[in-house]
Amino acid sequence: MKSLFLFQALNKNFISAVKGYHLVNNTPIKEAVWEHINTLALKESGYTVASVSGGSHSPGCDIDCSLGRLSNKSAKYDDDERTSFKISSYRLTTVCSDANVGSVEELVKAINAKKNFSHYSVLVRSKKETNFDYDWYLFPADHPAFDPAAFIWHPSFGTKGKKKGMQVGWKTNEVDGSSMSVSFSMSSQLWLAVFLTEQMKQAFLIGTVSCGPAIMDYITLHKQLTEC
Repeated sequence: MKSLFLFQALNKNFISAVKGYHLVNNTPIKEAVWEHINTLALKESGYTVASVSGGSHSPGCDIDCSLGRLSNKSAKYDDDERTSFKISSYRLTTVCSDANVGSVEELVKAINAKKNFSHYSVLVRSKKETNFDYDWYLFPADHPAFDPAAFIWHPSFGTKGKKKGMQVGWKTNEVDGSSMSVSFSMSSQLWLAVFLTEQMKQAFLIGTVSCGPAIMDYITLHKQLTEC
């Protein structure tokens, strides 16, 4: 962060952008919408944005700005206590698959080679009744919870059907509650199961916001802006 002032500005503008979105929308903020809102909050907070992927599904950096190079992710909390979530990452078919299971060394090298960004910018949501609650985290890309080299990797094996006893992917141990896995049947996509320790919450939480149901639609909004 540049300063406490800019950190406070990020929090304020994040809240404004999310609340603005939910004035009109009753669908959760995901993917390309999060990228747009994240970019808006950054610009309004005084950060220069050099480039944005524009909702592209290409792996790697989504927002290149003066704060750093960000990989945008959106997720849903696994529990009511808001302590864990899962995010998907790269497809790793070039280094591991049914045809070639690969090795731990190749796997770790390939995952880290794709990290052309400095931070994960993660929007995590929960929904209670009619409200959407969001937390915005900015995690360093090399934090142990996101570092494949911080884990011990093991083959995972099928338990039934034609794949019983055969290697069907890779999985790790848990480090402070977090883990990683790769499933060959899902295009060898990397999944990160992140457990939020209290230290992570204190260090990387940028903002929190709760939004009620939408109070207008696009036509009403247009009328209010053009007929006043």
